[in-house]
Amino acid sequence: MTTADPNDLSVESVVAKETVASSAHKALTSPWASIAAILIALLWTIPTIGLLITSFRPESDITSSGWWTIFTNPGFTLDNYDQVLNGPTALSTYFVNSIVITIPAVLIPLSIATMAAYAFAWMRFPGRDFLFVAVFALQIVPIQVTMIPLLSLYVDLGLTGSEAPGGGYYTIWLSHSIFALPLAIYLLHNFMSQIPGELIESARVDGAGHVQIFSRIMLPLMAPAIAAFGIFQFLWVWNDLLVALVFGGGSPDVSPLTARLAELSGTRGQDWFLLSAGAFVSLIVPLIVFLSLQRYFVRGLLAGSVKG
Repeated sequence: MTTADPNDLSVESVVAKETVASSAHKALTSPWASIAAILIALLWTIPTIGLLITSFRPESDITSSGWWTIFTNPGFTLDNYDQVLNGPTALSTYFVNSIVITIPAVLIPLSIATMAAYAFAWMRFPGRDFLFVAVFALQIVPIQVTMIPLLSLYVDLGLTGSEAPGGGYYTIWLSHSIFALPLAIYLLHNFMSQIPGELIESARVDGAGHVQIFSRIMLPLMAPAIAAFGIFQFLWVWNDLLVALVFGGGSPDVSPLTARLAELSGTRGQDWFLLSAGAFVSLIVPLIVFLSLQRYFVRGLLAGSVKG
């Protein structure tokens, strides 16, 4: 009777893992996988291309035929964009409102979440683990459940209405910040906890305090993670409609671009052909933000995925 050598088993397991990894690599890099990825990308892009073509078609063509008829009956116009930008349904005011809403709603939770993540990761205080678990658990609470209690609190504090402090924007900023903080703290904490503890200890040996460690070491290293979550939060707030309608009170003075887009088709839907042009107007800023921060976004997604 022979006994298997543990070293042989470990070698076999390593070889098996390498075989599986190489097989997966070959499958993902095969020509068929590339062709499938291209086909999926094309199918995913076709609706967007159709919407873009529709935004440049005359009203009569939009209401009478599909966008694909542009190849047999070409016809383009800028009237849709002219009505959206300069007509009675102009989006300029709402475009500015969206910027005013989005920028603070991104900066506020990021500022609070970075400090909270540092405290949970590198500071010891009573109840730290319990508080972190509580913050993590808040992610499963649906936003809709919190809206009525939160709105009642705002009314009691006198923060609602256009005459309230901040012109009615405070409630929207605070609401977006509250809803974003649990996920922001959790993600930034996970990223920050991957930073080697030796780096923090060496800084403490040199006499650096928490403020210096946070500002001079952590923030530069966390730039990819901060940018990645900042993009997520920016897109979420920019495309939000529900929070703005509930906590903005439906006032045109604080309504974002999405609220105006919902009304762009008219009271009886007679101007629905303008929706495609309005959709691409609202797409400009998120597209610029994503393309300008794309490299940070990719680095932030991959950060902490491997060790060593």
